Amino acid sequence: MTTATTAARPVQGGPRLPHTARLSFGGILRSEWIKLRSLRSTVWSYLIVVAISLGMAVLMSFSLANGMSGMDVSAAPPAEQTGMVLQSAVFGTYFGQLVVAVLGVLIISGEYTTGMIRSTLSAVPKRLPALAGKAVVLFVATLVVGVVTNLAAFGVAAAIFAGSGVHVSLFAENVLLVLGGAALYLALVSVFALGIGTIIRSSAGGIAAVLGILLLLPTVLGLIPAEWASDLMPYLLSSAGMTMFMTIGADPATLPGPNAWQSLLVVLAWLAVSLAGAAVLLKRRDA
Repeated sequence: MTTATTAARPVQGGPRLPHTARLSFGGILRSEWIKLRSLRSTVWSYLIVVAISLGMAVLMSFSLANGMSGMDVSAAPPAEQTGMVLQSAVFGTYFGQLVVAVLGVLIISGEYTTGMIRSTLSAVPKRLPALAGKAVVLFVATLVVGVVTNLAAFGVAAAIFAGSGVHVSLFAENVLLVLGGAALYLALVSVFALGIGTIIRSSAGGIAAVLGILLLLPTVLGLIPAEWASDLMPYLLSSAGMTMFMTIGADPATLPGPNAWQSLLVVLAWLAVSLAGAAVLLKRRDA
């Protein structure tokens, strides 16, 4: 007696083996953009940046245009007139950097607080693309807000100075570079803060660390009566950031520290250290 053996055939329309869907980087960017624009902190932070920039532009413009230094601004050389208008237009960047720094920390620390980070890392198991997506979306959003805000602040400053006989064109030499450089600095600070927030994973701790680097560290070094402290000042994040756009077009021989492009490299170095630390710890630690 023989036994017939029939090979099992797959049933048409039967259950299929599960497969793992891969989230593309474009999908990560869309996801992070949705999360960024849905946060109240994002809207309020950018509105505060706009309000500060325009408000500071108005205050500085009226002060300089009305002869705060005791000089007739209409009689000043054209380069000096352009410098005063630009100084008024980007003066709010010094305060705006603090706002975008707080936002950069909250973007990631908020996910650790609410537990959403587990969902994020489950969707992106490799983790680093999630960090890169947050950095790209935050950088682009802050850059766009910074550019639009600085252009508006320049328009306000130019209009106020025009009442005192000073006329500066948006397309004058180095004007767009300065306005764009200030916006770029804001965007870089926000991503730097994102890295610090990823390292510390606490809103309070991350904000304290970032504001300490931006505000406290220059103050402490400024109080130290030593040559090495003075030599380090131009290489601090906030000092290099302000030099990055305020000295565009200046003669390097007249500058006490790095010029604009060297200062940009200093800011990028701070950013690289922050993101490198964030990437290493994000891969090693549990969510």
